[in-house]
Amino acid sequence: MTTAERTAPPDALSVPAGRAPGCPFDPAPGITEAARTAPLTKATLWDGSSCWLVTGHQDVRTVLGDPRFSADALRPGFPFLSAGGREVVGSRPTFIRMDDPQHARLRRMLTADFMVKKVEAMRPEVQRLADGLLDRMTSGRTSADLVTEFALPLPSLVICLLLGVPYEDHAFFQERSGILLSLRSTSAEVRAAQDELLAYLTGLARAKREKPDDAIVSRLVARGELSDEEIATMGRLLLVAGHETTANMTALSTLALLRTPDQLARLRAEPALIKGAVEELLRYLTIVHNGVPRIATEDVVLGDRTIRAGEGLLCMINSANRDAEVFPDGDALDVTRDARRHVAFGFGVHQCLGQPLARVELQIAVETLIRRLPDLRLAVPYEEIPFRGDMAIYGVHSLPVAW
Repeated sequence: MTTAERTAPPDALSVPAGRAPGCPFDPAPGITEAARTAPLTKATLWDGSSCWLVTGHQDVRTVLGDPRFSADALRPGFPFLSAGGREVVGSRPTFIRMDDPQHARLRRMLTADFMVKKVEAMRPEVQRLADGLLDRMTSGRTSADLVTEFALPLPSLVICLLLGVPYEDHAFFQERSGILLSLRSTSAEVRAAQDELLAYLTGLARAKREKPDDAIVSRLVARGELSDEEIATMGRLLLVAGHETTANMTALSTLALLRTPDQLARLRAEPALIKGAVEELLRYLTIVHNGVPRIATEDVVLGDRTIRAGEGLLCMINSANRDAEVFPDGDALDVTRDARRHVAFGFGVHQCLGQPLARVELQIAVETLIRRLPDLRLAVPYEEIPFRGDMAIYGVHSLPVAW
C-alpha cells in the first residue's frame, strides 16, 4: 500500500461536537478513511499547517519508540490541535512534552509513586471510595448522572489523595481542567485557566514547606531539586490527567457495555474477566481521539516514505487500536479478547506514567458498578447523550442512568 498524498480536512482529525456520525465509539470517519487509504496520510491542521497522520499499529509503535521523533513541543513545527493547546505548552511544558534527558530526570521523580506494587496496595482504599460514592448515589434515588456522581469524583478523590490536594477544591481544578482540555478554548481562556491553576498549585507547594505530609507534592518539595513553580507545573499535569482520563474511560466504558448487553452479561457471569475486559475497553474506546504528537528531528524513512526533519506527525492511537492485522474484528467489543498489545497508554519512554493506577481504578469502577447495580440502564435515549467531541479527552459530558 502506498502513502497517500492527499490532504485530509481539519475536521477529519476529531469527532465533531455532539454525537458523532456512525458509531461514536469508533475513530472519526476521516481517520478511518485515512487508515484505509494508506499507513501515512498528510493532513491539514486548524492553523493551516500540515502534518502526517500515522494510523497503523506497527507504524505508531515505531514512531513513539524512536527518539528521532521528538516529543519536544517547543520545536518549530510541532503539531498542535488548537490555539489553546499551543498555549498550554507555552514556555512551561510538562515532562511529557520534553525529550530525554530532561524528560527522564523529571519522570524518575514520580516513578515510585506509580509502581504496580504501590498502586495495588491502594486497592482497598479505592474500593472504599467507590462503594461510598455508590452508596450516596443510590441512597433514596433510582436515577443519577453517572459522570458527576461516580465517574468523575472517584479518580478526583484518588489523585487528590496522592498529590495532597484538598478535595474540597475539586470544583476549582475541574473547571480549569475543562478549559485546558477544550478544543474550542481561546488562547486567552487557556492562559487565564492555566495561570490560576499554577498559582493554586504554587501556593500548595509553599504550604507544604510549612506543613509537610506524605503526598507527592510534599515529597517533591522535600527533594529540594525543583522550584515551587516547577512543582506546580508537574502537579498540573498529574492533577488534570489523573482525573480527566479515568473519569471519561469509566463513563464511556459503562455506556459501551450497556450498548453491548451480551458483553455485559458475560462480565456479570464471569467476574474473573474484569482485568482483561478493562484492557479491551481501553483498546476499543481509546479516549485520545486526536493523536499523540511528534516531530521529526532528522530525515527518517517510515515505510515507503521519508519523513523530513521538522515535519510533524500525529500518531492516531485510536486507529492503531483497531488495526485488523493485530486485532481481528477490532471494531467489535469482545471482553474475552487478549488486548494487551493496545497502545491506549502510548508506547516507548513516554507511555503513560499513571497506567497502573488507571487500571486499578477502572477495574474497581467497572466491577463495582456491574455487581452492585444489576438493573443499570440508560435514563435517556441513547441519541441524547452528549459526547465530548469538543475535548482533547473523549468521553461523554453526562451519562444519565437508572437502576
